[in-house]
Parts: sequence; C-alpha cells; structure tokens
Amino acid sequence: MSIIVLLPVFGAFLESALSIVDKKIISSKIKFPNYIVYIFLSIAIVSLPLMFFFWNVKSGALELKNLIIFIVIIVSSVFANFFVFYSLTREDLLEVEPIRLTLPLFSILIAFIFSFFFEVYSNERNYSIIALSLIASITLIASHVKKNHIYFNKYAVAAIIGSFLFAFELVISKQLLAYYNPITFYFLRSLIIFIIVFSIFSRKLSWVKNKVKIMMLLLALIAVLERVILYYGYQNLGIIFTTTLFILAPVFIYIFAWIFLKEKITIKQIISSIVIVVCVVTAIVIGR
Repeated sequence: MSIIVLLPVFGAFLESALSIVDKKIISSKIKFPNYIVYIFLSIAIVSLPLMFFFWNVKSGALELKNLIIFIVIIVSSVFANFFVFYSLTREDLLEVEPIRLTLPLFSILIAFIFSFFFEVYSNERNYSIIALSLIASITLIASHVKKNHIYFNKYAVAAIIGSFLFAFELVISKQLLAYYNPITFYFLRSLIIFIIVFSIFSRKLSWVKNKVKIMMLLLALIAVLERVILYYGYQNLGIIFTTTLFILAPVFIYIFAWIFLKEKITIKQIISSIVIVVCVVTAIVIGR
C-alpha cells in the first residue's frame, strides 16, 4: 500500500500547482463565460489523445441509474464553478478563502454519511482515519481564518455552496468509477460540460489573451493528472483516506511561496502544516 499512497501525495502536489495557475487565470480579470468554456475545452483537448490508449466504458454505465448520476455530476459541476467564480469576484479574497477550503471537510462528511446508505461507500467508516481527516481539514480552514475577515455575505454564501457542490460531485463520482477508466470518465464529463456551457455562453464569449490560453492549457494538463490520481485513490484507498492525503496541497503551496516568491510563512501556517503532516503520516501508518 505504501507505493500506492505516493500517488495521492503527488496528487496533492499537483493540486497545489493547479491552485496557483487557477488564481493567475482568475487574476487576469477573465470573464466567467470565457473562463468556464475555455477551461473545459482545454481539458477536453488535453484528454482527447489519451482516449486512443485508455478508452474504456462498460455497459453498466448506460443503466438508467448511472446515467442519472452522471447528469447530476454534470449539473453539480456547472453550478459549482459558477458559485466559486462568483465568490472570487469579491475584491478581498481573504473573506472567502477559508470558506473555499471547506471542500475537503464537505467531502469527508458526505462520504461518511453515504457509507450508511450505499454499499460502494462501505469502506469509508474507519473512525481513526475519519478523526485524522477531520482534524487536518479543520486545521486547514482555521489556518486561513483571520480576525474580522469572514462575513457571511452573498460572496461567502456562494463560496459555501460552490465548495459543497464540488465535494458532492466528487463523492458521487465514485459510484460510476466501476464502469469507466478514470481518464475516460474525466474526458466525457469535461466534454459534455464544455458542450453545455458553450451552448449557453457562446454569444457572450470574447477574445482571450494568448498568455491566458497557454495558462488554461497548462491548468488542463495539471487538472487531468490530478483528477485521475484522485479517482484512482477513491477506487483503491477510499474517499476519506485520499482526501486526507490531498490536504497536503496547501502545505506545498506554503513551501512554494516561501522558496520561489520569498513570502514569509506565518506561525499559524507553520503550526497548521505540522498538524496536517502529522495527521497524514499517521493516517498512512494506520492505513497500511
């Protein structure tokens, strides 16, 4: 299991890079129609060549129940992107950043609740792992909370809804991974979302700088790798265990900011990083 565990750790590294590139794209003042259409187009383009090698869809994917789940995933993703992007239009991002980081916490709680109702989530009730994952996720949120920096206005509400929808989409995706190769699933999901958002926003699209297009392709490449690792972890390690390891992503971001941007790491960030690393290492040891 120790070798398999290295994949989610690498996935956390990719997620940190994904977060940095995504923030650069959003900071370029890109409009939402351009953002959502070109992001999913880029993901479809990057994934398309891989379909020659990894295409795999089992007949069970076409059952009515699984088709409904797939539709729910598509709708959840579209609305999640809308709410999160809207929350980021707030000038003071410090107000919504801690709320956006609730995604791991939502994922853990949803997976745990589902474990009592659906067989596919039956391995999500390792209470030691759950305790460690909750400590790590709550520590992550607390490390970004600053006095007088959280207000439950419309931007905060949008961030909460967006994070919940992203978590919900990820968790219910596990029910379909038995019928798809992870790469195939992510490609089809992204392609269908692209078709939907393009049909909605085609008349609102405007010119995008070449630099932003390049960043979108880079983001798409990282997103494909990160999401495939995430799905693989869901299948083989469980949602809660995989999510716990992915909480390492902010720790990598702190390190990158310190090394490459010469940003100072606060005491709160150092303490939270230590707690998160301890929780992850303990989870790996327990999960062996």
